[in-house]
Amino acid sequence: MKTISTIGVLFLSLSTFAQEAGKTGELLRNDAKSTEMQTPRNNTSAKTNDKVLDNSKYRNPTKTTNSQPISNNDYRWNYNYGNSEVFLRIPQNGNYTVEVGDQMMSNSTGKFRFFDVQFGTVPIAIYENNFLIYRTNLRLQTYTRLVLDFFPNKGLYLLGNYPVENNLYGITEWDDIWNNPYENQNGYWNGNSGYSGNVMNNQDFSSFISSVKRSGSFDKDKMSVIKMTARNANFTSQQSYSLLKTMDFDDNKLEVAKLLYTRCVDRQNFYLVFEAFDFTASKIKLTDFISKYR
Repeated sequence: MKTISTIGVLFLSLSTFAQEAGKTGELLRNDAKSTEMQTPRNNTSAKTNDKVLDNSKYRNPTKTTNSQPISNNDYRWNYNYGNSEVFLRIPQNGNYTVEVGDQMMSNSTGKFRFFDVQFGTVPIAIYENNFLIYRTNLRLQTYTRLVLDFFPNKGLYLLGNYPVENNLYGITEWDDIWNNPYENQNGYWNGNSGYSGNVMNNQDFSSFISSVKRSGSFDKDKMSVIKMTARNANFTSQQSYSLLKTMDFDDNKLEVAKLLYTRCVDRQNFYLVFEAFDFTASKIKLTDFISKYR
């Protein structure tokens, strides 16, 4: 009993520290050359022959002349440029401009949301005070939203790919994807349906856990369904506990618990998951994993 209490105290102490910025997600390589980074990007209103470091030729525009009459064929009627999206956040204060493909955006919020981006290999460039500080290529999948964090002193981090369904653009809810990796709990709570964003509501989760139970009588079958779904979904601590309770063996529960911790939106409540284990040794191993993960 004393050992279990000690584990609980240790876990609660760990949960008080937020994930350090720049240590979550996949770090992408900066392909900008040092000579390019020393050259300021031209102001569009300036008259100069200096080279402009942008991605304007990523998509070649149709050339028209004023000397020719314009017909209906010269307009773009409901033209679909692309079906992918790129969401980028720059938490650090500053004056930034971001180019994705042939789209460009500057703002003071540090949040850059690009819609209708052509899927495939797309260039991205980031400027601070008109100086290029980062450039690379992104691989965009069709009907997906790429979510990124950029830290000038660390680099560009890929937080994940998320499906875009039925052209529904939830703007505020996607702030949670940026905040959750660093345990920023300022996101809103939408009642009984749980956290907003990429978390199943009660009805969807009830259907999902029923599907897990029907997948087979063996833990490996249930684990396969959980792992597949966790690629594109986040979970609450209570949901994680419920999923572990469908399984029989602690070793399998431990493997799934480690995965669900990385997808958990309220890690301060992850102590609930410990109750799903039968043996103290499994709880100790999970505590060790959490302490190293941070």
